[in-house]
Amino acid sequence: MKKKGWIRIFEAVLAVLLIAAVLLIVINQGYIGKKDISEKVHTDQLAVLREIELDDELRTAIVSIDSGLIPLEDNEEGFPESLKERITERIPDYLECKSKLCLMNELCALDQYQEGKDIYAQNVAITATSGEYSPKQLKLFCWVG
Repeated sequence: MKKKGWIRIFEAVLAVLLIAAVLLIVINQGYIGKKDISEKVHTDQLAVLREIELDDELRTAIVSIDSGLIPLEDNEEGFPESLKERITERIPDYLECKSKLCLMNELCALDQYQEGKDIYAQNVAITATSGEYSPKQLKLFCWVG
């Protein structure tokens, strides 16, 4: 009878150690306590892009850019300064962002990879003003700073 008691104690200790090991592995990999901010970033990006899309002055500045200069990142010459300022002032402080103008039928990707960062990308089509049709896409790439 004494052997049966020791075996149960050994099984219980082994079960506790196994559960503790699994918990340590899960915590170490960051599954617990890691916030998912993707929905918040998505909402913030869309708000900025919708504001730009609905602003006649910014839309005119984007459409009037010569298609030969495109693709165009926000740090390059020819990128509308008013657009860069609007994006900078409307992006929340917790995000760092880059924007890029591309033609509608082009792949629009970042030129420099942000190592170790989760990058969230959203785009909007800016197609025309009342007098000009020159479709382009504005893509906003953001990551937590």
